Amino acid sequence: MFWTIPTLMTWARIVAIPLIVGVFYMPLNPAMRNLIATVLFVLFAATDWLDGYLARRLNQTSSFGAFLDPVADKFLVCASLLVLVQLQRADVFVALIIIGREIAISALREWMAQIGASKSVAVHLVGKIKTVVQMLAIPFLLYDGRLLGVIDTGLWGTWLIWVSAVLTVWSMVYYLQKALPEIRARVR
Repeated sequence: MFWTIPTLMTWARIVAIPLIVGVFYMPLNPAMRNLIATVLFVLFAATDWLDGYLARRLNQTSSFGAFLDPVADKFLVCASLLVLVQLQRADVFVALIIIGREIAISALREWMAQIGASKSVAVHLVGKIKTVVQMLAIPFLLYDGRLLGVIDTGLWGTWLIWVSAVLTVWSMVYYLQKALPEIRARVR
């Protein structure tokens, strides 16, 4: 099921990356670039929930879709973080924590799947909360202005991205602890 509606939505998240990055190279005033990038990010990030919902609702789930969905999420988040670091709106340390965790846990999940123990590193609530916080922080940091004339999105985004970094470490420790018995059994 390579070309289903949910899978196309997942592909759209990957296609969105050069669009979001490219906005910052357009000859527009900074506020307009920020707004366009924010709207694009929010629209494409929303497809993460929508594609899963539609896959279940339309009975179009597939192993390819299950593989591609988290890859698209990671690409979108990591590319956005790199843009934010370049714009000096996110600390490079935060980006390294988040991107490093994504690589490490993806590799762990791949290895656990190869040894038939993927259930021990299945998605957990703390990982989902981490994702929600990231998906709130990133558009706030992309917007980098006053929302409704009141909310300082740069300040809120900075706090949220640091909370996300803490949750990122917490979730990584959780997944490593869950995998540790299998790791010990295989390393001996």
